[in-house]
Amino acid sequence: MQFSQNSRVWIYQSNRQLNNSEVNKLQQQLNNFTTSWTAHNNQLKAKAEVRYNRFIILVVDESQAGASGCSIDKSVNFMHQIGQEYSIDLFDRFNLAYRSGDEVLATNRAGFEDLLKQGAINSNTIVFNNLVQSLAELETKWEVPFKDSWHPRLFQALVVQ
Repeated sequence: MQFSQNSRVWIYQSNRQLNNSEVNKLQQQLNNFTTSWTAHNNQLKAKAEVRYNRFIILVVDESQAGASGCSIDKSVNFMHQIGQEYSIDLFDRFNLAYRSGDEVLATNRAGFEDLLKQGAINSNTIVFNNLVQSLAELETKWEVPFKDSWHPRLFQALVVQ
């Protein structure tokens, strides 16, 4: 199924890495959700995936039917249920993810600040911009160097090497 580059995207980041068994089960639940996801009784052209065993990405191509407030509420409620079932927090916006070599790691704001001070995270460290809103942005602006992200504004008091 082809999705427009303008498709809307929502990213939910887990506070812990999921194991492969959890990812397989979760992917099936996501598939079931997206195939039955509607807005005002119109089927949404939607898909979902788990990336890096940590991020749940929902995509809706609104060329067929637009996501409404009610349909977005359905997805948020579904994500709350997923969080409870897997004992994960998907709604902590200060749970910040970054790459360390081939690994995707995450820490809270204070931990991220400590890593910056120690130089473990620098201007070239890849960070995840979970604020992207379209499929095009997901592909080009989701994984970016720290210096090209919104993160420096949050940590502007720190000098990044």
